[in-house]
Amino acid sequence: MERTDVPGLATQSDGRWDFPRLVKPPLPSGSPGPFAVGNAIGAHHADLRALLLPAPEGATEDRALRGSDGWLAAKDYLAEYPVKEERDELGQKLVDSGLRHIAARGWTTPDGTRTRIYLLRFDTANVVATEFASDAVAFTTPTYQIRDAAEVVYDEDFPEAAAVTRIARTAYVETKPYGAEQVRQAYLSAGDVFAVILQSRKGTAEPVPFQQTVVLQSQLLG
Repeated sequence: MERTDVPGLATQSDGRWDFPRLVKPPLPSGSPGPFAVGNAIGAHHADLRALLLPAPEGATEDRALRGSDGWLAAKDYLAEYPVKEERDELGQKLVDSGLRHIAARGWTTPDGTRTRIYLLRFDTANVVATEFASDAVAFTTPTYQIRDAAEVVYDEDFPEAAAVTRIARTAYVETKPYGAEQVRQAYLSAGDVFAVILQSRKGTAEPVPFQQTVVLQSQLLG
């Protein structure tokens, strides 16, 4: 018998999900990777839609996030932000920063955890780092409030060992007392792409699936 088939010896699951085997999409002929020498602007030449993390096994995909031909309208992304003044400010910042595309994917797992991933592509890595990410993300709390996320703090329990080379990551967690559900959020700067990862669940949003989702999406963008 396999060890995992023997009662009492099987390794208990830590809550992580089963994802399909991840394969980065091929680059167009002659195009460098986003962090290759000579790619000064940090461009992702692969199809941005193919860089989205696939849904895990058993999850139900949110087809509304597919948008038109796989591209999500900015207004649909901005719907994550409930405060009108902040939503308007962020929308103008997207325009001023030269947003090119938004690719998105979302799913709900059987335990009720809802995940949304947004990949926002700009002209250069410099735009992401200096004109967008620096304003959208603060150390202690995000600049813009996410829907259903009240009191949010920097996620100090996100393991530093899970960092992905060349990907800047900032993660936050909603603190008690929260409402009907808890929201976790992460922001990634990866070359010319700024990624927003949101995960929520009634009661408590477990840390392991969130960390797993963030790390795997980071690896696809790296």
